[in-house]
Amino acid sequence: MKTKILNLAQRPAPIRLGCFILALLLLWLPLAAPIYLLVDDSNLVSILTMVILYVEFIFLLRLWGQKVYQQPRILRLYGLEFTRRNGVELLCGLVLGIINIFILFGIQGFLGWLVWQQPKIFLLKVILEGFIVGLGVGFAEELLFRGWLLDELERDYSQPVALWIDALVFAALHFIKPLTAIIHTLPQFPALVLLGLTQVWGKRWRRGRLGLPIGLHGGLVWGYYIINVGGLIEYSGRVPDWITGVNNNPLQGLMGVVFMGILALWMRRRSVKG
Repeated sequence: MKTKILNLAQRPAPIRLGCFILALLLLWLPLAAPIYLLVDDSNLVSILTMVILYVEFIFLLRLWGQKVYQQPRILRLYGLEFTRRNGVELLCGLVLGIINIFILFGIQGFLGWLVWQQPKIFLLKVILEGFIVGLGVGFAEELLFRGWLLDELERDYSQPVALWIDALVFAALHFIKPLTAIIHTLPQFPALVLLGLTQVWGKRWRRGRLGLPIGLHGGLVWGYYIINVGGLIEYSGRVPDWITGVNNNPLQGLMGVVFMGILALWMRRRSVKG
């Protein structure tokens, strides 16, 4: 059995990825199934099952590193370093992300496409909630996509190929939802691909550390959370929503795609120079 596990490291990336996902599901389903059956609150079900899934994901990553690659500190290899430098880069990413969001909405306000409003609820509460949500999403998705997945791809493929597969998978997995919802949110696919590219280039710029990608991802989510949940804007309707963003989501509009494209190009240049 031990020999088979060690031999798994020599198998092609799709097989390794499939084995990891299968193992994760086998660990998760026995705990998640009773929650789905016994808990009526759908929000609570979602929170509990996702927390369990991610705790088991980190546990399995450590086991994966020890048993498959003989690397007991696999999380450090993925770029999850608890160092001062990584912490500073995380903070820089947070600032960069939230500033970019407010610049995007600020430009639309300057053009008269939206009107800024007084917050509808206590803003400090929204800011703190958004910080927690943004940092949680940034940590979870970056460890998954720019940590584990990117590492597995780079073991088999060239950096450009791994870059594009990682970005496309990242975007595609945001569409695991009913068909009607997929069609409705499909316009955000290009922006998600650009975000995926940006995050890989950001990690490579920082010599493989995840602080900057986690912070940037978290800052983007944080900024949007503050504006959206706080009710800080109202669109004027002067331009179609395919420009500003379908469902008030900037990633589903031309402005969001252009903005993400600019950010991606900037990050690519930094990664090349760095």
